[in-house]
Amino acid sequence: MKWYRNLYLGEGAKQAKYKMFGRIRRGRFQLDTYLITLSDNPDNLLDMFSANVLKQPYFKKQKGIHAREIYVVGLAKGYAEGLEVITAIIDDVYQQTGAFDIPGYLKFGRNRTR
Repeated sequence: MKWYRNLYLGEGAKQAKYKMFGRIRRGRFQLDTYLITLSDNPDNLLDMFSANVLKQPYFKKQKGIHAREIYVVGLAKGYAEGLEVITAIIDDVYQQTGAFDIPGYLKFGRNRTR
């Protein structure tokens, strides 16, 4: 898992970000914590999922060269806040570039064009 240096944070996530990071890294259960990531699907801009998904066996088995790299660009406390963070990211990218190339704008992740 790779974290964007200038991570987009929701208001609730700003208050508890270090606690949230620690729990995610240690694999502890996270109530109402959502990760916003660059999408693996080229038809989607971003993905959002509960941090608890990382506890699934699929992610625990992923190691070495075959590991699915997850590029985290945002963190939110709650689903509604996650949607607000996604809106902020897409709005920033469109306002600055007039396009929707999120990896290129953030200079982060796979398929970045800048």
